[in-house]
Parts: sequence; structure tokens; C-alpha cells
Amino acid sequence: MKIKATGYLSFACLLLLLIPPLAQAEEAEAVAESTYTEAHCHQRFAIECNNAVWSLLSKESRTTGEDEDLIHAAHASHYHWARIGKPINIQRGHWLISHVYAVLNMPDPALYHASKCLALTEEHGFVDFDLAYAYEAMARANAAAGDEKEAVKYLNLARQAAEKIELDEDRQLFISDLKTGPWYGIE
Repeated sequence: MKIKATGYLSFACLLLLLIPPLAQAEEAEAVAESTYTEAHCHQRFAIECNNAVWSLLSKESRTTGEDEDLIHAAHASHYHWARIGKPINIQRGHWLISHVYAVLNMPDPALYHASKCLALTEEHGFVDFDLAYAYEAMARANAAAGDEKEAVKYLNLARQAAEKIELDEDRQLFISDLKTGPWYGIE
């Protein structure tokens, strides 16, 4: 479905494409008359929000407002992927949201989204690093909750799944992420 550059979604998509501002008014008018698919806009927003999450997570310290932005960006990325993506995108979105909440030491929503991630992983038979990350999400969320027994259980499952990740690059990335905290004293 194509939509004219009007309405909230297409207007927001248009704004993303206009930043930085175009130098000439004719160019801005030409862009305003262009059409964009709804799927294109959802994909663009999903990627932008995902990148915002990683940018905020990489900061040494964040303000309370940035922590709130982190939560909103993770949810927004998931929302947009859920509109156009496949089950793997939704599974990874739940992983990202869980990760954000675990990093912020908010165990209840971290556990909720980790459980959703693992359930989708099992339902769709995802393997390789998606399985490893689903276990990692459960481990980290349980660590944030202070449940050492469950955290260690899922951490061990994550390490076992890591051994089965086919691509060396993916395996090394996962192992590196696994070494990154916070683990709340559980390792």
C-alpha cells in the first residue's frame, strides 16, 4: 500500500528524510510530493529506534531522561518491527526490551520480555545465536531479579548454545556480550 506524504506516519517518515534540512525549497517540495510505503516507514523507524538503543546503552553514564528514552526506543523499535517483520524480528525485539530492562535493574519487565523471547524461540524453532541470546535474556533478567538458581541455569544453557553457533564471528560476538554486565553478582 502506498500512502501520500500526509498523515502522522508518512509525515514522520518525511521528517526523517528531511533531516538534515534540504538546501532548496524546490527539493523539499519534491520530497513532500513523493510517496512512501507504510512498510518502508515502519522499517526506517524500527532501525532508527534500534540504533538509538545501542547508542544510549554504549554511554558510560546516562541521565534519568536518557534511561527513559532507552526504554521508549526499545519499545518503539519492537512496535515498528512487529508491524512489518517476521517472528524472528519480534523475538529479537523482546530480547532487546528485556536487555534494556535488565541493564536498568528493572527485573519484572525484563523477565516478562525474556520469557516472551524464549517462548517465540521455542515456538518457531530458532537456533544458533537466537537461541543463545534467548537463554542469555532469561539469565540476565533472573540475575536482575536476584534469582541466582534460575540465572545460573539459563547462563549455563546460554554457554552451551554458544558452542553450537555456526559462524565464528557470531559466536565471538555472543561470548563478548555474555561477558558484558551487569550480572548483579551472578556469573
